[in-house]
Amino acid sequence: MSTTSAPRVRFCPAPSGWLHVGSVRAALYNFLHARHHGGTFVFRIEDTDVSRATEESMRSMMEAMAWIGLDWDEGPEPVGDGFASRGDYGPYRQSERTALYAAVARRLEAAGATYRDYRTAEELEAWRETHRSGRGEGPPVVKASTFEHAPEEAARLADEGRPASLRLRTPESGTVVVEDLVRGEVRWDWAQISDPVIARSDGSATYPLANSVDDLAQGISLICRGEDLLSVTPRQVLLYGLLTADDGQGSTILDAALAEVGLPARAPGWAPPQAFAHLPMVVGMDRKKLSKRHGSVSVQEFARQGFLPETLRNYLALLGWAPRDGRERLTDEELVAEFDLNAVGRSAAAFDVDKLTAFNGERIRDLDPDALADRLLPFLDGTYGEALVATPPNGDQLAVVRGLVPLVQERMQRLDEVQRYAPAFLRDEVAFDPDSVAKVFGKAGSIEAIEAAQRVLADVDWSVEAIEAALRGLPEELGIGFGKVAQPIRVAVTGSSVSPPLFESIELLGRDRTLARLTAALPVAKEARGDA
Repeated sequence: MSTTSAPRVRFCPAPSGWLHVGSVRAALYNFLHARHHGGTFVFRIEDTDVSRATEESMRSMMEAMAWIGLDWDEGPEPVGDGFASRGDYGPYRQSERTALYAAVARRLEAAGATYRDYRTAEELEAWRETHRSGRGEGPPVVKASTFEHAPEEAARLADEGRPASLRLRTPESGTVVVEDLVRGEVRWDWAQISDPVIARSDGSATYPLANSVDDLAQGISLICRGEDLLSVTPRQVLLYGLLTADDGQGSTILDAALAEVGLPARAPGWAPPQAFAHLPMVVGMDRKKLSKRHGSVSVQEFARQGFLPETLRNYLALLGWAPRDGRERLTDEELVAEFDLNAVGRSAAAFDVDKLTAFNGERIRDLDPDALADRLLPFLDGTYGEALVATPPNGDQLAVVRGLVPLVQERMQRLDEVQRYAPAFLRDEVAFDPDSVAKVFGKAGSIEAIEAAQRVLADVDWSVEAIEAALRGLPEELGIGFGKVAQPIRVAVTGSSVSPPLFESIELLGRDRTLARLTAALPVAKEARGDA
């Protein structure tokens, strides 16, 4: 099936928590497909379930989408404390389109395409259990022929004021066939498909109705989503046909409903979605569905951990797809140019955090040092973790961060690792790591090494070369190996036995702070060695 004419695609999460990387992979594929073919990427919010949807989650999802770089062409847009619409076919929040769904449901009922179900949740479960156990006639498939209330009973229940949900009548027999770009031809037997509830007893629309209505009203031409929603497809195909069929009055159910509630009319020539692509699951390395037990699974958490958005974009694109030449490192431009939904595989894709981390380290090492310094600031100004610099950083702080980058860039795989090194350079006083103190200061020669460093660094020309020359002369003077000289000095000036290169670190700290820290370390070293 061709999808090369400027497609309109959508990503429509429910704002009930954080944004899962599996969902973002679907959003990314939609985004890349739209950009590759010069189409439109629509971001729609499924917030009709008021018991789960929150404004906080909605804003968080938008921030996550913005962070990872999936800018939508149409969708909701934060404005002050609220949201506006970007695009001509909004609103893009389903909670703001409930009048449309109600108008459509009313017209479907008038056309005989639906029927009312007065059963309570308990009665429905009892019916299912009876049929599951074999005590009822036939399998537990809800069909109007056996499930719809008799007219007299329906009238009685209505007179009693019993709430009723609205079910869509599905065909009793025959098949529905869909060409899926990922799975190929997919067939369903209508006899095995239950009549779905399209409107709850409180009148609110369910997923099949709301999404079918919006896909048509907003001109979506390709449905690209997770395979967990494959089973919904035949009901939506049925609804597409019902909503766009001529109603005998020169219009369609959908177009009449849009006009009634005052929402934008569909653009001329928009047809029901012509293509589907149901993406395989994203799993952990144990081949089980990716969840919190595997570690981080939300985009927000990967941002907090210091993964570059371009790394995550690149890696997620490869979870089910690869360019023809098998490359793994691609720029955004290359992803857009080469992405092809027809080349997405059917097998579940394993999310390998170790591989993602290695990818991230490669990209960090390739960054321009000044660009990396800018990327590190959110991990130093309190956005993620402890605040070590002001927002924005002052000139001295920025100079330290830029000076630190050459010392740590080759060591880092994630941006948050800067928090391991930066405190020693951005705090006035050093915080000693207890294990380093016990391991290093407790050994013979530590105090002598610190005292000798104080002496030789007091008047040396303050450059890496001069600092190294001065300190490398100490082992011969003290009669111990360089390691036993360097480690006490390292702990004294940085607080830890693990730090960036020693000579460069001392140069960055400056003479005054280095000498002050050596002085402050002496009593700590004496106590550790029992000389206090």
